[in-house]
Amino acid sequence: MLKSMTGFAAVSREDEAGAVSVTIRALNHRYLDLQLRLPPSAAAIEPRLRTLVQQRIARGRVELSVSVQGQRTSTVEITLNEEFTTALEAALAAARERGLITGALSPGDLVRLPQALITRERPIEPDVAAALDARIEGAVQAAIDDLDAMRVREGDHLRADLDQHRAIVAGLVEQVAQAADQGRVEMEERLQDRVRPLMADLQADPGLVAQEIVKWAARSDIAEEVSRFRGHVAHWSVLADAAEPCGRKLDFLLQEMNREVNTIGSKADGLRVAELVIAAKAELERMREQVQNVE
Repeated sequence: MLKSMTGFAAVSREDEAGAVSVTIRALNHRYLDLQLRLPPSAAAIEPRLRTLVQQRIARGRVELSVSVQGQRTSTVEITLNEEFTTALEAALAAARERGLITGALSPGDLVRLPQALITRERPIEPDVAAALDARIEGAVQAAIDDLDAMRVREGDHLRADLDQHRAIVAGLVEQVAQAADQGRVEMEERLQDRVRPLMADLQADPGLVAQEIVKWAARSDIAEEVSRFRGHVAHWSVLADAAEPCGRKLDFLLQEMNREVNTIGSKADGLRVAELVIAAKAELERMREQVQNVE
């Protein structure tokens, strides 16, 4: 099955406890490049969220964003930095004795000194945290499902377009094969016409001359290349119908198909061969561009 590497999905889950929003975007990339943006309360389940994505997506740049609103995720506690304030009190007392300052330290003074107060987030209760984690995982799984459905739909369009171009290039290669067969026959006839006057003067063995003509014309034989190309065309369907991602394999197969067409173009002789080979290479290039979108 062909899947597109691109897609987008957004899922929101809301209840009396709050709302969880998930967006996931997939773009083309040679490998799997997973980027997660999570709230601090979801940091502990990041490995599980990565596993959820990796189980469904094999290739592409994936951007997953999770936001949580209205959920009591943590409480803040503020404590006095005893060590700092003790040192500060001693320093202020010394300054007062020397007449450098007067008055007492006010609460506002402490707030303006970052070292004086220690702010910590108190973790939420384990049962509340577990419930929140489950809600986030459920929303992420739903977003991945929606994204995968979109990628499958786009993959169907890619498959139809690629199959169309594959049929065209296969037909062009068959036309090249026919033109090359006719061109080889015509080459033998031309060689015979050129050699015939020389044979009368040199008194050469007609059998040996005929063998050399056949050998020379055989250099333009492309039967082997055409056979391999047909095998590649058949293998294309096997890869495209497989359950696992096939984008890289199809890209490699296109390289092999293009190599065969280049060899055919360099060997084959006959009318329209060059024209047909150029058309086939153009179709292969269109297929290569499309395959870059396949997972």
